Amino acid sequence: MTSVASGGVAPSTAPGVGPLLRGWRERRRVSQLDLALRAGSSARHISFVETGRARPSEEMVLRLAEHLDVPVRERNALLLAAGFAPRFRETPLGDPSLDGVRQGLERLLQGYEPYPALVVDAAYDVVAANQGIGMLMEGVSETLLTPPLNAMRLTLHPEGLAPRIRNLRAWRGHLLDQMERQIALHRSAPLRALYEEVAAYPVPDGPEEETAGSVVHFALPMVIEHDGRILSFVSSIATFNTPMDVTVAELAVETFLPADPATAKYLLMRVA
Repeated sequence: MTSVASGGVAPSTAPGVGPLLRGWRERRRVSQLDLALRAGSSARHISFVETGRARPSEEMVLRLAEHLDVPVRERNALLLAAGFAPRFRETPLGDPSLDGVRQGLERLLQGYEPYPALVVDAAYDVVAANQGIGMLMEGVSETLLTPPLNAMRLTLHPEGLAPRIRNLRAWRGHLLDQMERQIALHRSAPLRALYEEVAAYPVPDGPEEETAGSVVHFALPMVIEHDGRILSFVSSIATFNTPMDVTVAELAVETFLPADPATAKYLLMRVA
């Protein structure tokens, strides 16, 4: 990936910013009037922008993109289509300017131990992970552990975690639904290809096992066998607020919280 520097104005490219904005508005199921009210404009002006009868200012493009929750990468595409330079850089994660981001993420992952946590990019490639994730990866095929590691492949591949996940069909459905939402948001061809790949992985026949124990779960857990024990985790995902860089905007931190006392006790015993 290369950094995008601000500079000269790029020429407008087909199909133009109007149809792109209309596509995002329709995807978000927002009327022209609702968008106009949110952005401090008028439905007439929004209509003119979408049909190409009015050329929006750079500020208006960014304002509409914000109210339509357009991903940062796609905001650059909107600006280019409107004839403006990209606003958001795309800096390689290894660049010295992102030292603070990398170091902060590493401290976060280490601080979460012994519970599993990892950082993934927009294609679910693993950027960083802690020892808790390493523990769960024990027994995974070496072919899946060759960089770049991909969280979806590691979880759903028959030579990955899938054979040890006791509620695989439910957890698989959760992950595929999550990917579908991301595809709708980002319109990413690589992500679509990954989805089609992992969705085609075989699922073992037989009844789905119930989640471990009699615990009443507040979220769908991932119930997984490890070293002869049944562990149960619920996951959460965090992203950066108001990122100004495409790379940073597409990072996500996923943490796995023990879903029952037995899982928490087992993980704490391993580090005692």
